[in-house]
Amino acid sequence: MSGRADGLGWLLAAAGIAGLATAVAVRPADAAHAAAQDWPPFVLVAGLLLIGLVADGDGLFAAAGARLARLAPTGAVLFAGAVVLVSAVTATLNLDTSVAFLTPVLVHTARARQTGEPALLYGCLLLSNAASLLLPGSNLTNLIVLGHLHLTGGQFAARMWLPWLGAVAVTAVVVALGERRSLARAVADLEPAPQPVLGVGLVAIVVATVLVIAVRSAALPVFAVGLVAAGARLTFGLRQRHRHRQEAAATEAARLRPGQVWQVLGVPVLAGLFGAAVALGTLGRAWSGPEHLLAHLSGWSTAAFSAAASVVVNNLPAASLLAARAPTSPFPLLIGLNLGPNLCVTGSLAWLLWLRSARAAGARPSLTRASLLGLVAVPLSIVVALAALTVTG
Repeated sequence: MSGRADGLGWLLAAAGIAGLATAVAVRPADAAHAAAQDWPPFVLVAGLLLIGLVADGDGLFAAAGARLARLAPTGAVLFAGAVVLVSAVTATLNLDTSVAFLTPVLVHTARARQTGEPALLYGCLLLSNAASLLLPGSNLTNLIVLGHLHLTGGQFAARMWLPWLGAVAVTAVVVALGERRSLARAVADLEPAPQPVLGVGLVAIVVATVLVIAVRSAALPVFAVGLVAAGARLTFGLRQRHRHRQEAAATEAARLRPGQVWQVLGVPVLAGLFGAAVALGTLGRAWSGPEHLLAHLSGWSTAAFSAAASVVVNNLPAASLLAARAPTSPFPLLIGLNLGPNLCVTGSLAWLLWLRSARAAGARPSLTRASLLGLVAVPLSIVVALAALTVTG
């Protein structure tokens, strides 16, 4: 399965690079403007994934899952705690970080308590997409569209906190009702929770969160934080090789290898999506059709159209195309681009990361089941988020 996924990643990279090369050859000026709009989100998500990798090595996610499991007397409480955990990690460290690192944690947590595995498995994916509305760095599409708005993270959150809350609540209710049988099982006892390392990973999370909220262009600073954190952990891992074997075994989880960095970043997939985004962004600048279409749509129609577009071409290239020129209704556009991907595996990069992480944890997720839950959650969450948006302005 890993080889097949790697092959698809390189295929996507080849297609994206071909699209990028075509855009540069045909419309070099428009391609340059599209690249200028699209590179910050990809740099930011790379930094956040590096920070997530270090935090995972520190055992922060595993400890949070274990502590959640010990505190939850029932499956329903376990799921409610998972909703909070997924929403918090998505908001601060991006939805791709959430699905990549929390999916195996929640699968193992559910198995340890012998309850709620389907609810936590599908909830991690759907809630990660739904919870990506709060901060600019929570979703790459936010940053692509925000290129026209010049808002700080705090200003963006002031507009989107209520739509975010509504989308998360609706999605959580749909998943809980759809998987209520798995949550009704009795919970089993657990061993004591592992103790995380409160060090580089936690500091990097705090610094990155402050940067995303306070700085308008946080991509390079956050990426620098990720590089420093990963470099510190990589250096730590290399030094451990020269120490006593027992001491090295005790810190094995905290060690970082170059291969892990490459795998977590998913460089071929990111390169392919970047190329596709620039190609469609170039098209959106050369052709006024998307701009005219969105100008004649209401906020509700804009959200529905962008949700459908995210499924057809993925939400990142769709955002680059639809926001190539300043959109008339940017916030409804983002609601559709962020929530629409819950309909289908083609909607966002998070689906691919979720599948890889779930299968690595021994789970057997059903794309059909996830899409059926999304088919119910997406229209309801979009309606609630749009209604909430009228309240926040």
